[in-house]
Amino acid sequence: MVTVAAVWYMHSKQPLRNGEVSLANLQAPVNVRYDERGVPHIQAKNEADMYRTLGYVHAQDRLFQMEMVRRLARGELAAILGPKLLNSDRLFRTLGIRAHADAYVAKMDPNTPANKALMAYLDGINQYQNSHPAPLEFDILGITKRPFTAEDTLSVGGYMAYSFAAAFRTEPVLTYVRDQLGVEYLDVFDLAWHTEGVVPEAMTAEDWRDLQRIANISQQALTDSGLALFEGSNAWAVSGSRTASGKPLLAGDPHIGFAVPSVWYEAHLSYPGFELYGHHQALNPVASLGHNLDFGWSITMFQNDDIDLIAETVNPDNADQVWYQGQWVELQSRTEKIEIKGEDPITLTLRRSPHGPIINDALGEHSGTTPIAMWWAFLETKNPILDAFYQLNRADTLAKARAASEKIHAPGLNIVWANASGDIGWWAAAKLPLRPSGVEPTFILDGSSSEADKLGFVPFTDNPQEENPARGYIVSANYQPLPDSGIKVPGYYNLPARGIRLDQRLANNTVKWNLQNSQALQLDTGSGYAKRLLKPLLPIIQATASDDEQELVNLLSKWNGEHNLDDIAPTIFNQLVYQLSYEAMRDEMGDDFFGTLIRTRVIDFALPRLANKPDSPWWDNRETAVTEDRTTIVTVAWQESLKHLRNTLGANTADWQWGSAHTLTHKHPLGQLKILDKLFNVGQFAAPGGHETPNNLSHKMGPAPWPVAYGPSTRRLIDFADPSHSLGINPVGQSGVLFDQHYQDQAQLYINGQYIMQHFSEADVTANTKSTLRLVPVK
Repeated sequence: MVTVAAVWYMHSKQPLRNGEVSLANLQAPVNVRYDERGVPHIQAKNEADMYRTLGYVHAQDRLFQMEMVRRLARGELAAILGPKLLNSDRLFRTLGIRAHADAYVAKMDPNTPANKALMAYLDGINQYQNSHPAPLEFDILGITKRPFTAEDTLSVGGYMAYSFAAAFRTEPVLTYVRDQLGVEYLDVFDLAWHTEGVVPEAMTAEDWRDLQRIANISQQALTDSGLALFEGSNAWAVSGSRTASGKPLLAGDPHIGFAVPSVWYEAHLSYPGFELYGHHQALNPVASLGHNLDFGWSITMFQNDDIDLIAETVNPDNADQVWYQGQWVELQSRTEKIEIKGEDPITLTLRRSPHGPIINDALGEHSGTTPIAMWWAFLETKNPILDAFYQLNRADTLAKARAASEKIHAPGLNIVWANASGDIGWWAAAKLPLRPSGVEPTFILDGSSSEADKLGFVPFTDNPQEENPARGYIVSANYQPLPDSGIKVPGYYNLPARGIRLDQRLANNTVKWNLQNSQALQLDTGSGYAKRLLKPLLPIIQATASDDEQELVNLLSKWNGEHNLDDIAPTIFNQLVYQLSYEAMRDEMGDDFFGTLIRTRVIDFALPRLANKPDSPWWDNRETAVTEDRTTIVTVAWQESLKHLRNTLGANTADWQWGSAHTLTHKHPLGQLKILDKLFNVGQFAAPGGHETPNNLSHKMGPAPWPVAYGPSTRRLIDFADPSHSLGINPVGQSGVLFDQHYQDQAQLYINGQYIMQHFSEADVTANTKSTLRLVPVK
């Protein structure tokens, strides 16, 4: 009987993909045909029914994901996961995302097309939730069902914007280097700076610890919740003059943290006058990526700096006042209650200066004496992003795509677009703040001066963008753009190495691009970064390595930079990258700030510059009585790298293959518990590619072994000569429901670099339909 009950219990949790279901508020029957991957192909008679049905089917595959992402964004995870997530909840409440979303929705016009689509979609989610057993995870965690709201959707938009924000990690680190170590230590980071920007001298040791703790909480907030972090991306569009078919070709693979389920939910939507194959995020009715027979687009992360951290000066006679524009002004204050599973709730006092929320309030009573405010474009702009993507879902011309992109204010996104008529375009979409002349937002700014003021925003026409360039292609890979307007666009950009490699191949005029060679480009595992970094280091290593080690040195010197599963060189290189950073920088930074530094993108830029500077002060180890030089530290890094690899992977260097040290496991939020990891997690898989290669299966800098942290969240290819036969892949599967056939049915195909047809034409959908769910109005 126990076995029968368990089978019945698990069966009750499974998605229903056939039969007939009554749904309130439908105007006409809707057919949902599911293909071999579990992708729903929705045929409705009108727009409201289409979005209501999308909400229903999205919920039955991803309801727990929806619950988790709204709780993360609104600072409610501790209520179900306990005190471990309290710091995350504190941070997200302090950021003001919840309060901002609530205020936004209160003023929202319910009659715009985008908002009507949202309300129909949420109605579909809630109808599914109210009429079905809760997901297994709800039962395990004791989650009580609550309606999903527009406030939840807008909050999730804030989480997305926050996950792009490298400022939380980078600005405290670089400010510490500048103000505690000295300007000479900044040289390797290749950053503009100015001495008058040093933060107030009132900053105490406790204040610096605050900044470090905020950086750590920022990093851990998403890690501890098991949800995806948006990291980078590749996208390109090739004009018909450069393709085999004579029509534009669009490629895209946004780089996002891996999780179970994956971030994207695929759906093919249609009603008379509209059809789109799209990739949707949880709680969002409109596609973030999409295509049809006429046009398509992909996105990459702009990486512009839309956050400034600002050190406020407190009135010594009144701790509730700060100096702002020549006078003492009162801090605003509010309280919020955070529920904690198994413990009493806490009350969090949240303050705000004229510059923005005081983010070290996330530390509660343990914060230091200097309030650090956050100016964030997400909170300071109208940001009609739902309306923007609603329009982008219908943007079949350059003018429509450009107009939709202009409505994206934060987070910054690159929209890479193409259509069957022959046009290609790229718009760096964001509201770019105008800062006073000479202000370097890479560092924490002084709130008592004018450097923290904002003078307005750059006109969208001055943003980086291109339409139908003469070269015949556009590529976007998170590197710093060069706008024709000549404006400076501060940001925390990725290494240009990935973009350079893509550009070198796309620039080859002898190649006619098609779906096959575009697959090879998306799956490229190489990078020129290794050769650049190793060039000044190899002569030192060759001169100091033992005879037994020369074979390994030769592997590195002959290595082409590719990260293939059987290669040994990438294992040695990636260990050496970490060890070089550790030996050169850990003594100056201390363990905590060093740990944060190697989680930033600036370390990637710093290491080649450091390697080329034999007189850099970083080479001296402050913890010894002697003065070390580059040769000494590089030699130590080499020896320590080999020692660690022997201890970790074995004495036989033949066992140091990249696939043994570099692996991918897709983790479910509950899979962080040892007792549940084998049940909910998917993998592990030996993973090709590496940090900042086109196939960007990237790990965090650190000692071997290296679990992959993020990478292509999908790989899409659309040739507009035949857009109905586009290609794609999901890293895990469509469904987030344990034991469902589509929970992990694409995981092995993904890691193998395979692609699957995204069915679009009526003939293909019919031929590949495995089941049909019919939704009908309630009688």
